[in-house]
Amino acid sequence: MLEGQIGQFLRERKLILSTSESCTGGLVSSRLIDVAGSSDYITLNFVTYANEAKERILGVQHETLIKHGAVSEECVIEMAKGTLKAAHADIALCTSGVAGPGASENKPAGTMWISVAIGENVYTKKVELSPEIPRIEMKQRFADEALKFLWDMLSVTAST
Repeated sequence: MLEGQIGQFLRERKLILSTSESCTGGLVSSRLIDVAGSSDYITLNFVTYANEAKERILGVQHETLIKHGAVSEECVIEMAKGTLKAAHADIALCTSGVAGPGASENKPAGTMWISVAIGENVYTKKVELSPEIPRIEMKQRFADEALKFLWDMLSVTAST
């Protein structure tokens, strides 16, 4: 189970992870805290579904949301930096996307941006899934993608 591997990695290194989710609505956080002992490495997670919450809680710039939209690389980078600061965490995992049905911000359903911040470094990934996937399944797939990306970034940074 990927969540268990992530938890073991964080626990062994005494690192704190915080999430900020939009399109996944807390699903990533829920999956991470399903692991027994997750309070050792998770202290605070956010669901910042509305743009106003992204601005107020995470410090995403209003101009970023106007110019690029919430479903953008620029937005998830700012979400990651804001999450680290707001949660006093070592690592942040953030999601923003369109679960559907239908497009949003001129972006089709199935579009998601993920960011992982580890210290000063922020890594991003764009995910594009079929817009035909039902909303609930889309959220599950988005959460899977986010956790895989987090694991990949943890693995890469651990080996350097």
